[in-house]
Amino acid sequence: MMLKGWFLWFILFWSVFLLVTMSIGGFFMFRKFLKRLPKEDGKSELDWQEYYIEQTRHLWGEEEKALLEELVKPVPELFRDVARQKIAGKIGELALQENASRITKDLIIRGYIIATPKRDHKFLIKTLKEKQINIAPYEHLLQSK
Repeated sequence: MMLKGWFLWFILFWSVFLLVTMSIGGFFMFRKFLKRLPKEDGKSELDWQEYYIEQTRHLWGEEEKALLEELVKPVPELFRDVARQKIAGKIGELALQENASRITKDLIIRGYIIATPKRDHKFLIKTLKEKQINIAPYEHLLQSK
């Protein structure tokens, strides 16, 4: 028995749809798996992010948390938690390296620039201009990526 007409097209569409969605899901799962693998020091990227966040949790003020929330707002909601954790981890790493007594706007901006791809910097620049924050001190970071 051969498939004919609309049912054939339905089966073909459904097969392609399933293959594509499983491939996309597998890609993201594989990336997460790679980030979970321990490095030479025995900790993974995600372990270090969690460590930096835990070590600097008490340094965050409400204003700084609100700024970070505003900066991750353009990220699709599905990926926002991951982006927030990655950026907060980088900010925490910088704070610990510099022995900061609290998280500042400067640390947040530098951490955001370092933790995000260059294509995301347009929104940062726009937000900083709206808040009338000078971006000149960060030009070298924006251009080095």
